Amino acid sequence: MKYIVFLGDGMADYKVPELGDKTPLEKANKPNIDRLASKGEVGLVQTVPDGVPPGSDTANLSVMGYDPKEYYTGRSPLEAVSMGLELKPDDMTFRVNLVTLSDEEPFENKIMLDYSSDEISTEEAAQLINAVNGHFRTEDLEFFPGISYRHCMVWHGAEKAMDGSFALVPPHDILERRIAEYLPKGGKSEILLNMMRKSADFLNEEPINRTRIEKGLNPANTLWIWGEGRVPQLSSFEEKYGIKGAVVSAVDLIKGIGICAGLKSYDVEGATGTIDTNFPGKAEAAIQALQSGADFVYLHMEAPDECGHRYEIDSKVKSIEMIDELVIGPVIDALEEMKSSTGEEYSVMVLPDHPTPLSLRTHTSDPVPYLIYRSDAEEHMVDGYDEIQAQNTGILITEGHRLMDRFLSDSES
Repeated sequence: MKYIVFLGDGMADYKVPELGDKTPLEKANKPNIDRLASKGEVGLVQTVPDGVPPGSDTANLSVMGYDPKEYYTGRSPLEAVSMGLELKPDDMTFRVNLVTLSDEEPFENKIMLDYSSDEISTEEAAQLINAVNGHFRTEDLEFFPGISYRHCMVWHGAEKAMDGSFALVPPHDILERRIAEYLPKGGKSEILLNMMRKSADFLNEEPINRTRIEKGLNPANTLWIWGEGRVPQLSSFEEKYGIKGAVVSAVDLIKGIGICAGLKSYDVEGATGTIDTNFPGKAEAAIQALQSGADFVYLHMEAPDECGHRYEIDSKVKSIEMIDELVIGPVIDALEEMKSSTGEEYSVMVLPDHPTPLSLRTHTSDPVPYLIYRSDAEEHMVDGYDEIQAQNTGILITEGHRLMDRFLSDSES
């Protein structure tokens, strides 16, 4: 049996007036997903436990079968692992965004205009992070460039320097808000805050940002530091479930979870984590993994989440349609061909990790719709896949990390 999870990050939503009072999943033309749903199991799953922040980190841990209450140690160490950074037990890592803040002074009066600096290119961002290292790197602190606006800071020997836990806020949660009440608190927060303040003084003067402003693009004019944590100790996915697996994603966070779980990570050229990502390349990587001996593939697509944060209604619908046409369709065709030639059956699961409602522009902890389709056990429950049809089945899995057990079992019990 081959198993594949299609994870549409942030795909779930609320009804949108501009879409005729439908959710993006209801509105989207997604024949492949709807066909799978009509012949499989559909329900709701609570991927984010009570009392746990609804981040892509905690939610994807849950979907992958790891209880966030037991395994979650912070977002940034998962990203650091994906970037190939070697971390020691007393190192603390931080997620660093290159963001666009408004021009108001003093610093506290600035407004968060864009958490991604118009999705700055990886090449431009790397040069800016090099400049940041020139200003801030010490024996204890170092910055590492990632993909687009997503980067990492490592505080070596942080345990010796800490005097309490931090209270840090994700920038995508405070779009169009004044930053004063969301600045770092706790621990040695004054060190983080000072770097953020000083970055606002010199980043605007970097040639790359001057060029971006001339082109009408948002400058990456400030560092925003958040998502602190230490490297987690995940049990091996293969030891846990008895199958070898792979992960395909453009996002360091998801790659990091997979790597920590012992899954092979596949890099896809042109994979950006946005609606402009290389969707066919992701499908091809998943097919290659399955044909190369992987029994399980976790295929993550970030685009719906990015569209939700940016309040791009039509693009969120389009991203779902592209996932259906350019990823799920080709992968299912390949699985059918493998089944015809080898007789091997397959199981498919489609779901988001969490909702990213357009109206809120951030994550919520609401249960999300899931579907499980098995090529050897078809049944009819619903006519398609969306939040409403999933709710109407009456199925609700309250412990999200147990969904993977259900998916990998031989029956839908």
